[in-house]
Amino acid sequence: MKYEKLMAAGKIGRLEVKNRIVMPAMGTSLAAASGEASDEMIAFYEERAAGGCGLIITEITRVDNETGVGTPNQLNASDLLFVPRLEKLARAVHRHDSKIFLQLQHPGRQNHGRLIGGRQIVAPSAVMSSAIGEMPRELSAQEVEELVRKFVFAAHIAKTAGIDGVEIHGAHGYLVGQFLSPLTNLRTDKYGGSLEGRMLFLTEIVLGIKQACGAGFPVSVRIDGDEFVPGGITLDEALETAKHLESLGVDCINVSSGTYESSNTIIEPISYPQGWKKHLAAAMKQAVRIPVIACDVIRKPEFAESLLQEGNTDFVAVGRAQLADPEWGNKAAAGKEAGIRTCISCLYCIQEVMECKVIKCAVNARAGRELEFAEPAKDGGSRAVAVIGGGPAGMEAARILAQREFKPVLFEARDVLGGSVELGSRPPLKEKLNWFIDNMQHQLEQLEVDIRLSTKPTLDQLKELEPYAVVVATGAQPVIPAIPGVNKAAVCTVVDVLGGNAVISSQRAVVIGSGMTGLETAEYLVDRGNRVTVVEMQPRIGPDAYLPNLIDIVTRLKKSGVELLASTKLVEVKDGSVVLENTSTGEVTEREADAVVLSIGVTPESSFTEELKQALPNVKVIGDAGKPGRIGQAIQTGFETAYMLR
Repeated sequence: MKYEKLMAAGKIGRLEVKNRIVMPAMGTSLAAASGEASDEMIAFYEERAAGGCGLIITEITRVDNETGVGTPNQLNASDLLFVPRLEKLARAVHRHDSKIFLQLQHPGRQNHGRLIGGRQIVAPSAVMSSAIGEMPRELSAQEVEELVRKFVFAAHIAKTAGIDGVEIHGAHGYLVGQFLSPLTNLRTDKYGGSLEGRMLFLTEIVLGIKQACGAGFPVSVRIDGDEFVPGGITLDEALETAKHLESLGVDCINVSSGTYESSNTIIEPISYPQGWKKHLAAAMKQAVRIPVIACDVIRKPEFAESLLQEGNTDFVAVGRAQLADPEWGNKAAAGKEAGIRTCISCLYCIQEVMECKVIKCAVNARAGRELEFAEPAKDGGSRAVAVIGGGPAGMEAARILAQREFKPVLFEARDVLGGSVELGSRPPLKEKLNWFIDNMQHQLEQLEVDIRLSTKPTLDQLKELEPYAVVVATGAQPVIPAIPGVNKAAVCTVVDVLGGNAVISSQRAVVIGSGMTGLETAEYLVDRGNRVTVVEMQPRIGPDAYLPNLIDIVTRLKKSGVELLASTKLVEVKDGSVVLENTSTGEVTEREADAVVLSIGVTPESSFTEELKQALPNVKVIGDAGKPGRIGQAIQTGFETAYMLR
């Protein structure tokens, strides 16, 4: 077998797991409002079990309804009334010879009062998280003891429901981790002070679960190998904690990192490579004899196998990769890794959950919607469908149409597939986008889709196909502002730059617009020896960007010396300079510029679409051609249009 270690059975305590693939806890917000495991949640987890995952660890599960509400639609194990639906969840996973743990969590200070009825959030000590901005109150010793009982009772509920084990969430700056950390635990009673005192809350939880559920009931603890915040948990302290947990009878250590104040070390943006923090799990494996699970940004099975072969870990946490492709395990086992739709680390999934919506995946439109969209019906009857545009929306539409046994013909004006995603892969550290393009092309080839590159079809060519439908996925065009000098030779768009039509090197370049595309283009220009200034009309840089992605790139741009000007508007382009206006003060300044790069948005090109609608029946418009958006929106419109085509 190609992935011998990855597919080998392993043990956590007395529990045998069929392979070394673990789906770690990820928030989904798929639970019912009551906190019960909904049919949607059960379908979501069952599809990953059927896809070859050995062990599934659920999203954060609530143990306390007073101060411990982590998300509105959160799985709950605080009362026996939750047992029946948890039992149904366990049965669904067990049908596929997979195992399931319930992850028990309390958010502590990383929470908001609005989630707990307006009450003040709680913590080991009154230390505010800068990422939250709400001051917590210190828990009394009596409250701490009551929370211990609640964790233990939740574990009892899990065992009663037939769940195979539990994981205590002691990482990511949540309550258990707050007790462990010298940064957030300033207590002077028995639950604070030395490391032994700071571990007491967790110690009592573990011993309580072992007493209530029996020594044979597996307990995993997720801990930070490093919090990556000054004064927080370091690797040396984490190793001491792991050794102590082993002595208590804990069956497994799940190694992660970070808190909300170092959030990009928890859920890494696209720039972080696979295995950037593998030293944490490697050190843990040397320190303890119980199994270690590694959270190491694992995307590809060959990398997972290499970690296991190196002895870096015992199990691999494959999280977002199984959002992107629930068949990750089966495809790896069959040696069909080229068919895996790989996670591109875009953070679309966590952004949706943090906005109180259900889990979504940019490259997998079915994630979280498994009940809405079963396998597509094979009712195409070999009817031709023209798909105009080979970007993400067009490729996804062609893929689903082919699965439905239509005969899609995919036209792409450029000589490569990928559209704006292909252009977006060109700035530094964006190579993961090519994984998506390569996989889509592979799937289209496997489905024998007729792909016509370097072809912009005419109306007559489309009529010759006698198409049952036409899907327009032609994308959008850059917005060009009506300002003096905008037509000068020094002015171009981000599409010109990334597409290679405008070559800018060793110049003074001004990028107009600080969306993610503008910022990434700025980094592309820096990489080519340019001195770069980014101009943004809104009061802050990256006004519509997801904050973790924004922090990631802005940190690098500042280190590279890029000048970032917010509340600034371009009013004129002159020969060798630009005229800028401060939108707050009205002050007008002029600065030198050899090149001006426009990144102020895109707009659909609709003239050909209207012509098609007049001449052909059943014309559908998807992706940026309908409404500009991110990869996730493009994939969703392509998928749904093709799935629902009648």
